[in-house]
Amino acid sequence: MITLLVVLAVVVVVAATAGLVTTSRRHRLLEPPARPKQGGGRTAPPPSIEVNQGEVEAAEQAEREAQLAVPEAEPEPWVTEPPRLRDRLGRARALLSEAMGGILSRGRVDEEALEEMEEALIGADVGVVATSNLLSGLRSRMAAREITSTAQLMQALRSEMITMLQAGERSLDAGEGSANVWLFVGVNGVGKTTSIAKVAMREAGEGKSVILAAGDTFRAAAVEQLQHWAQRVEVDIVSGAEGADPGSVVFDAVQRAAARNADLVLADTAGRLHTKVNLMEELKKVKRVASKPPGVVREVLLVIDATTGQNGIVQARQFAGAVEVTGVVLTKMDGSAKGGIVLAIESELGIPVKLVGIGEGPNDLVGFDPEQFVDAILGVAGEKAA
Repeated sequence: MITLLVVLAVVVVVAATAGLVTTSRRHRLLEPPARPKQGGGRTAPPPSIEVNQGEVEAAEQAEREAQLAVPEAEPEPWVTEPPRLRDRLGRARALLSEAMGGILSRGRVDEEALEEMEEALIGADVGVVATSNLLSGLRSRMAAREITSTAQLMQALRSEMITMLQAGERSLDAGEGSANVWLFVGVNGVGKTTSIAKVAMREAGEGKSVILAAGDTFRAAAVEQLQHWAQRVEVDIVSGAEGADPGSVVFDAVQRAAARNADLVLADTAGRLHTKVNLMEELKKVKRVASKPPGVVREVLLVIDATTGQNGIVQARQFAGAVEVTGVVLTKMDGSAKGGIVLAIESELGIPVKLVGIGEGPNDLVGFDPEQFVDAILGVAGEKAA
């Protein structure tokens, strides 16, 4: 009996010892691996969760600071491929396309179709004079039986529009030698200063040396804006104190262009003085000063906001009478502009549209192409007719 009890005790002790060994081994497997021994023969304790979290937060903070330290990259000042007129004149196209599409669906050519066309053209800011000229040509062709269907009528309208826009020189005259001047005129708020900056980008991109003249000295914001663009495009600029004589600023710019053999002077001018008479007299003076040797005024570019419609015609007539405008820059053509103002300006005033703004990007001031423009505003109707 005693022997049996001894055997049982031995079995219990052995089992308990085996359980402790197994538990200890499981604990060791669950523990993180020990760090290498450091000085003094000690083993470094495993890192706690708090230490790891702190390191993560510190790394994230360092990354944020590094990002803030890197200056934001400047956008490309110009790109090689300009946008297409058709891609940017969607609103103007929608207006005319809907009206002309209704005429196409009639299936017959008569006076009622011409009346619908007249209403659509005047509604698109083509103006009474230009619309009358267009319809006169169409009636003559209808009487000669050259037009017998609505498709032919639309094709004839396209042809008449393009013919109306063919007259006039649309290239910008840079002249030869140095100190050639382009004056930019127009009322405030039409995008004149921005247009000058875009022209400077384009001309500098083509290898010309350009000097800007901040002649709108009555508006501090215009000077600051032009100074910003001059720095970005890396061209020289001449500016004066607020309220300084605009003619003196332009004169200094011409002298600097001659001294440095610069190709072009792009001169901003005031858009508003106390009265319209004062404004026009000031512009005449600026032009006279800019024309003094060695300066040669090659272009007087009138900047018009295309969304103003027929008000733009009134502006054009006033400026053209004062400073002999050589070309028009139409801005904001991609907005709510109806497009027909181009035909109105050229038919009523005989001034060619040379540049059109079709976006806010630096590359969105493009040369005016009559055929592309007509196709862009006629849209689907013009395509069906073709």
